[in-house]
Amino acid sequence: MPRSCSSSASAANRSGATASRCSLILSGAAGTGKTTAITQLGKTHEATDRLRYPGLARIPVVYVTVPPAATPRMLAVEFARFLGLPMTYRANMTDVIEAVCGVAIDARVGLVCVDEVHNLQLATRSGAEVSDTLKYFSERIPATFVYAGIDVEREGLFSGTRGRQIAGRFSLVETVPFPYTTEWQGLVASLEQALRLHHHRAGTLSQFDQYLHQRTGGMIGSLSHLIRGAAIEAILDGTEKITKTVLESVELDHAADHYRTRAQPST
Repeated sequence: MPRSCSSSASAANRSGATASRCSLILSGAAGTGKTTAITQLGKTHEATDRLRYPGLARIPVVYVTVPPAATPRMLAVEFARFLGLPMTYRANMTDVIEAVCGVAIDARVGLVCVDEVHNLQLATRSGAEVSDTLKYFSERIPATFVYAGIDVEREGLFSGTRGRQIAGRFSLVETVPFPYTTEWQGLVASLEQALRLHHHRAGTLSQFDQYLHQRTGGMIGSLSHLIRGAAIEAILDGTEKITKTVLESVELDHAADHYRTRAQPST
């Protein structure tokens, strides 16, 4: 999280004043780690909150996705579903919103992560109304709001009157494929630590970190797919370990091929 949205700013967001609240948008190509970033942010925030307030009935983080062709009620129901609120078809929009805001405030929600915001089409009536609903939630719930979406500027999220309001309330962080640096090496090591293969030797993937970067073009989504696919193959064939041969057998997505081709120097 950038300095403008530091922990001190998050504390200020909980004060209730809406004018100076800090919010964040992650934007970039598919597979560059936006969802990974906001879910890890949510996990870190929740862990910190539960350490600070042990034993209290709190819901530190809310995570929702914007459905395709979303309506305001659809979005509000996504919030309600995450919070475990029973919603009937008879519940009107106002009832759903009031229930969501009431529980979020009572449960001391401090972070709201909204994924897939590129599904917001501000040029349409329903898209504009969904944007207004999100704005209303951010004004009622004293929490830090973090959005994530694919190329949101190109998708028009900052266009028009509502877009300018969003641009004035959010800091933009662009996600790109990882370069081959110590951060990439650390990412590979972290993914390897999460493996639960009986015969996998620790440090094997770290030895292949440069190869993994070449294969995936630095795309986090592609890296996750590659390692997960290799782990599944290792379980199915009974070896219970990942080797370069197993990694080579996993087919990757077009995005990884595209970025890998762009990254390769011309001859």
